[in-house]
Amino acid sequence: MSMDLVLEAWVSGLIEIAKFKWMLGAGRRWQPGEKLKLLFTGYNGTRNTGADVRVEEMLRQIRHILGEDKSELSVLSQNFDLTRGYFKGVEQVRLPDIFPPMLSREIPRFDGVVACEGSMFKSKFANALTTMMIGSLGIASAQNKLSVGYGAEAGHMDPSIAWMVKRYCSDSLIITRNPESQDVLGKLGVTTALGTDTAWTFEPLGKEYGDAELRKMGWDGSTPVLVVCPINPFWWPVKASVGKFIARKATGAFSDSHYRSVYFHNSGPQVEKAYHFYLKSIANAVDRYRREEKVFVVLVAMEKLDTRDCAKMSEMLGGLPVISSADYDMYQMVSILRSCHLMVSSRYHGIVTCMPGMVASAGVTMDERIRNLMHERGHEDLLLTVDDPDLEDKLYAILHKLRKEHESIRDGIGRTVAKNLKLMARMGIYFEEHVQRRYPEFPIRKGLQSWDNYLPPMSQGLVQLLEKFDQD
Repeated sequence: MSMDLVLEAWVSGLIEIAKFKWMLGAGRRWQPGEKLKLLFTGYNGTRNTGADVRVEEMLRQIRHILGEDKSELSVLSQNFDLTRGYFKGVEQVRLPDIFPPMLSREIPRFDGVVACEGSMFKSKFANALTTMMIGSLGIASAQNKLSVGYGAEAGHMDPSIAWMVKRYCSDSLIITRNPESQDVLGKLGVTTALGTDTAWTFEPLGKEYGDAELRKMGWDGSTPVLVVCPINPFWWPVKASVGKFIARKATGAFSDSHYRSVYFHNSGPQVEKAYHFYLKSIANAVDRYRREEKVFVVLVAMEKLDTRDCAKMSEMLGGLPVISSADYDMYQMVSILRSCHLMVSSRYHGIVTCMPGMVASAGVTMDERIRNLMHERGHEDLLLTVDDPDLEDKLYAILHKLRKEHESIRDGIGRTVAKNLKLMARMGIYFEEHVQRRYPEFPIRKGLQSWDNYLPPMSQGLVQLLEKFDQD
């Protein structure tokens, strides 16, 4: 039996035990007059800029809706050093690599769970991560507590994972990022509502910071800046393997594919071949483009893991600046991104976080997330896949299109940001209504609320963007 299946069985058992204990009267029960205690479960503490940004805004939005005086929020982190200075006013709870005992211990202390991982229900990255999402939602549901997936994406799931979602998440409310995810979950009997990502309201450091950092790297202050966000699309999913873990400890084998603890990336000659083709194709397209157009190119590692990929591509291009989330926090990283003019990214949140800055962007995708976003923008012509045999030539053409059709692309981006801000507000309404159903005596805000009062406080730049592009 695989380690993933062992983990799934372990978590399933813990959910069943939690249900039994609740029937016997064990566990915290919210009482009127108390603060509502919520645990946000996700993939934080690895310097994944996108994960940290979206959770930061989720916490700000929900605290704004519930009221700071009536709620007490906590969030998981795998490494407190890497989330220091994040999530102000929120308790951070350590997420260990072997997480089931933590779920069983921590969730009963709270009045509900908000699962906040973007890739919440899919087997593409790691069944272990999806199992943790199911476990946190399932234990909360088993104890008749708030159980919400916020800004979730659903895609292909292995049969055992799909079975767990159907059995343990049917009483949860899952607010998805797109209709495609609703379709996947609807077939499993899960209640959904349509929302969006939550990174849209994020406010980084001012543009002066990003401009200054780019100048330190050699930018002249006027040449258009092209930012490229590469990844390794082929070493997913991550799987647990005790055999590989023992072999690595004993002989050093599998060190290149080691993720952490007992988890290992997908590896092998075919993976390396596909990965090299992907990197080389993008590098060649960028090199051809920069020979014809004056452009300053930087490489950005949106997640600490991507630093290796950026370093390899930099070497292919004769040495380019590498900006890594290992060295910059999320406020700094997004400021730098928004100081750029053109973007090619295989990171979903590379695109999302630069869109409020009106950076013209294209995607090279490994899954449905960037595809869904480009479809929403009406920019399917700016989308490529990581395994496209003509990746170099097609990307070279797209780079010229980004420059030539810059203004019309920015117009589509602005309209999409405005639309998603309204969707994010609607998510807040769904959340407030769900809290009221689960805890009817919880004091929600009185009187008619305008739609933008369901968003966290926004910057003046976002307010102006809304005024320009909001068509409703």
